[in-house]
Amino acid sequence: MANVYSKLYIQAIFAVNNRRALLHQDWRDEVFSYIAGILNERGNYALAVNGYHDHIHLFFDYGSKELLSDLVREIKKASNSFIKRNKFTNHSFSWQSGYGIFSHGYREKNTIIEYVKNQKQHHKKKPFKNEYLHFLNAYEIEFKDEYVFDFLE
Repeated sequence: MANVYSKLYIQAIFAVNNRRALLHQDWRDEVFSYIAGILNERGNYALAVNGYHDHIHLFFDYGSKELLSDLVREIKKASNSFIKRNKFTNHSFSWQSGYGIFSHGYREKNTIIEYVKNQKQHHKKKPFKNEYLHFLNAYEIEFKDEYVFDFLE
């Protein structure tokens, strides 16, 4: 009987909900590490988890053990609880509803890892809104402006 073999590289992007409860530089690396752990525990392999004050990028080798929508929902729920439990912010923290999921090929792997790792430098030049809309357009994803994130510019 033949086995099933797959290699799926996924980039997920989602955003912070409250302008006053942004991912502060003092604690966001701890949150990113926590999320990488969630990915790994759920049968995936975190390649890069990083972001900026208003959003996060997850780049991982998708293990195909659960639906992507379930995975993202559980990551958001668990990380939201982690932030609240550790009292990282005095303001009400939550993630916005929705997310972007983008697939990448094996040959793009190192480029995407570096892109995710360099979010701070990247966003000195380009706001999150421009970055996210660029992804949607580059992947030819149809969208309505009113259903995209409330960008915190």
